[in-house]
Amino acid sequence: MEYETNPVKAIRKKCLDCCMGQQEEVKQCSIEDCDLYPFRFGKNPFRTKREYTEEQRQAMASRLAEMRKNRAKND
Repeated sequence: MEYETNPVKAIRKKCLDCCMGQQEEVKQCSIEDCDLYPFRFGKNPFRTKREYTEEQRQAMASRLAEMRKNRAKND
């Protein structure tokens, strides 16, 4: 038996199981009092998108470039 490591993706699979594998039925689910209802599309609706400053973006880009450079040296 293979287990899903991402809980939200596992919830999506459970919703598909509940709706007999029919994606359209998951979309049209009318059981709004189900605890899994907000997660039925395989995404966490309560997660906020991260906003980065320009300085943070530049720092991330420079770290990525450094990691890629180091990786190229090791290959």
